[in-house]
Parts: sequence; C-alpha cells; structure tokens
Amino acid sequence: MASPQNSLVATLVANPLKPAVTDEVIALAAQVLGQETERTVLARGVAADLVLSNAADAKMIEATLRSTLAEQPIDIVVQPLSGRRKRLFLADMDSTMIGQECIDELADFVGLKAEVSEITERAMRGEIAFEPALRERVSLLKDLPVNVVDEIIASRITLTPGGRALVQTMRANGAYTCLVSGGFTLFTGPIGAKIGFHEHRSNLLIVDGEKLAGKVEEPILGREAKLATLIELRDRLGLGHHHTMAVGDGANDLAMLGEAGLGVAFRAKPAVAAAAHARIDHADLSALLYAQGYEESEIVRG
Repeated sequence: MASPQNSLVATLVANPLKPAVTDEVIALAAQVLGQETERTVLARGVAADLVLSNAADAKMIEATLRSTLAEQPIDIVVQPLSGRRKRLFLADMDSTMIGQECIDELADFVGLKAEVSEITERAMRGEIAFEPALRERVSLLKDLPVNVVDEIIASRITLTPGGRALVQTMRANGAYTCLVSGGFTLFTGPIGAKIGFHEHRSNLLIVDGEKLAGKVEEPILGREAKLATLIELRDRLGLGHHHTMAVGDGANDLAMLGEAGLGVAFRAKPAVAAAAHARIDHADLSALLYAQGYEESEIVRG
C-alpha cells in the first residue's frame, strides 16, 4: 500500500452506460506513466485508481494520460491521495444537478425561451455579468402564474444521472451537502429535497398575488455569493480547505470551484473546464464519488 504522503492518484472514469475502463486501458495508462503504480478497480469497466508514489507534477500526469487516452470516452482526475474524501460538498443546480436551465423553462411558457436561452448561455460563458443578465431575464417573466413551477418540475426537469447517489453516499459518510444556485428557491427547494441535500441557497423571485412580479430579491446570489457560502459552511463546520468539493458548469461557479479543495467542472463551458481542478466530460455525477476513492460496493443507490 502506497503512503498517502507525497502520493498522487489518477482516477480513470467512464460513463456507466459506456464502460470503457478495461484492464487493457488501465495497463496502458500505468505503462505510459513510466513508474510503478498501485492499481485499484473501483467499479468494473467504469472506474479505476492508479496511485503514484513520490509523483510531483499532477498537471503533467494528467496531460500524459489525456493524450494517451484521447480516443477513449474516459475522464481523468489527478489529485493528492491524502485528503481525497471530502466532508463538505457544494453543487450548482442548473445544467449540473439537473439537465435543464430552470429560467429557460419558465420563459418557454411565455414564448420567450429562445431569447432567454441566449442570455443564459452568454452569462454562463462569462461574456456578460450574471446579475444584470438575471434581472433582464426575470423581467421577461412578469405576470407568469407561479403554479407553472410545479408543472415544470413534474414534467420537464430531469435529475442528472448519478447525482442522488453522489449526495446520498457522501451524507452516509458524514459529509454536509448544499445546493447553491443562481436560480430560484421555487426550484431549489423541491429539487434539493428530491436529491437529498441538507440545505439549498438561491434567489427569491418576487411574487405579486399568484403571479411573478418580474423582479428578483436583492442582493442576487451569484458568483461571489457562491464563494461566500463555501467559506461560511467550511468555517462553521471547522473544516480545512482540502475537506471541500464543489461542482458546477458556468462562469458564476468559477470562484467557488477555485476555492474548493477539489473544484469540478461538469460538462462545462470551455473557460470553466480550463480553470477547474478537474473536468468531467463523459461520466455522470457518480464520477465525483470515484474521484474520492469510493468503490461501487460503497455507493448508496435508490
């Protein structure tokens, strides 16, 4: 067993629907690293660890593996072996824990999805500031009946595969979990409960009677508020930097991802994927469990 001190671990992860982490792939990955590795299969065909003792350059190892496995639908996470299991997890909601952008779905009810989606995309790429972009989009929703939210959640929102198992497994192992979104409490409340988060934080849409007023309560929860939430929860729980993990896909997640011990860009915009500690392009959210060294038998399903 390799000593955690000064050791790095490279985790290879595939989508469970397209298992690609074969024995041959694991052997090839170990070979190109040019040193002895301790190999552990975390989930047959889906995930495996390669532990490297006295390895110094995580980025070089990652680049080598990405080049070698470029034709394979496999994600690669390289990090220190010590402290890889996290005790605080923060997650973005839209296009991360769920497959949709809730504000775009709301806009569809007033025939403005294309217009609102374009603003959403530009904001998530970091081309325009998040806060004014949110105000602009919310103003277009004025007079929309509040009860359409329940209909959207029931008929249009899909949970990202692996997300519930991720949260439930981390909770079962003592981690605290928070859904932190630039979206709205009308969505994060029921969706966070469905997935199993301890708490949720997001923006409050102002309601006038039974309709949306076209306004959002200030201050808007955006990039800086997500970062502040991570720091607040970390300090409240008495945790170190390395105990934390965050996941997101957009520009307003960057500060949170950068502050986390492991910041993961999940099927993210190019600028976000380039800046994050790790990127997941192929696998589902269970990849974040394998990145922490969980084996298939430890994952809480259902």
